[in-house]
Amino acid sequence: MTADRAPTSFNLEALIKQVEGQRFPPVEKWNPDFCGDIDMEIKRDGTWFYMGTPIGRKRMVKLFSTVLRHDADGRFYLVTPVEKVGIRVEDAPFIATQVDILKDDSGAQLLKFTTNVGDEVIADAEHPIRVETDAETAEPRPYVLVRGRLEALIARPVFYELVEAADMQGKAGVNELTIESRGERFSLGQWQEG
Repeated sequence: MTADRAPTSFNLEALIKQVEGQRFPPVEKWNPDFCGDIDMEIKRDGTWFYMGTPIGRKRMVKLFSTVLRHDADGRFYLVTPVEKVGIRVEDAPFIATQVDILKDDSGAQLLKFTTNVGDEVIADAEHPIRVETDAETAEPRPYVLVRGRLEALIARPVFYELVEAADMQGKAGVNELTIESRGERFSLGQWQEG
């Protein structure tokens, strides 16, 4: 969506059913034995590598992404019912490459993100947006929770769309950009006045 277009009106129930109807293997329920690490890595830009070579087949990447799990130990694993192998992830495993800023019939706004592997997620209480700020560069690093503990880094152009659509609030000398989706308000950043 370009910044100069008004938010699109849509059928909220149909969209929610579509997004929530995405099917993924129940990796959170599987508890296979750990089989070791493999030489697979997801780079900061969302490119998947195996043994130092980019995986060029999008269908293969999509398949791997459906069995990816981020466990409480902070590590990422590919999980099947019979095995669990560790992989490396530089930042977030997914990239949010598109956002659709939509309005339902009542005028309530929601943000529908699409990732580089084709997953769709609506930002809400279960799929929050969070922004970290690099201490050295002060550069924002925005994320949206996709599923489980798996996040998508929000691509810079997509973040700019969010910033343009955000509301500015200020109190006690602090300004904050916030944006709403499905009844939840998310902070995109704060700064001191003056």
